[in-house]
Amino acid sequence: MSFSHEKIETNNWLMIVLILLVLAVGGMVEIVPLFFQKSTTQPIPGIVPDSPLKIVGRDIYVREGCYNCHSQMIRPLVAETLRYGHYSVAGEFVYDHPFQWGSKRTGPDLHRVGGKYSDEWQRLHLTSPRDLVPESIMPAYPWLEKAPADAGSIQQHMKALRVVGVPYTDAEIAGAPAELKDKTELDALIAYLQGLGLALK
Repeated sequence: MSFSHEKIETNNWLMIVLILLVLAVGGMVEIVPLFFQKSTTQPIPGIVPDSPLKIVGRDIYVREGCYNCHSQMIRPLVAETLRYGHYSVAGEFVYDHPFQWGSKRTGPDLHRVGGKYSDEWQRLHLTSPRDLVPESIMPAYPWLEKAPADAGSIQQHMKALRVVGVPYTDAEIAGAPAELKDKTELDALIAYLQGLGLALK
């Protein structure tokens, strides 16, 4: 069977199959090598798995939709690195499942926010943002102060993360509920935010 331009261009199904084949091969050529590069599969120095409190904080970050307005990816452009610091690298996110890069910038990028402000500043900003930043359009999250951090499912969560490659030990998993005792969702979210982007600061 010969493939002439005329035959391909006049047969819709053949054209669709060939387009899908080219896209599949092209995608594999670009994506598969990333699974074998150390820069994308190994953590950079200083990156450790999140503590149970940070895991719960990350879940709250996702649940409350923070990623809808804030990215966690600093692009390698001069304007971005001047404002936010060192650009993001894959090795900072090897333990994030799923990672929260995103591209939305309604609010500032949060990737290097860790340690930039005090815990008390973060607490006030999350419960009453306009008291600190009058032009802020971020909603307040006062209920986080009263809601206890969920310790009931943290062990299963950590076991699931271990299955996908996060190196939690049995002892860390066993002690996770104790770390969340008497902690609120606000404590957890602040712990997560305060840990963002510290390795390349």
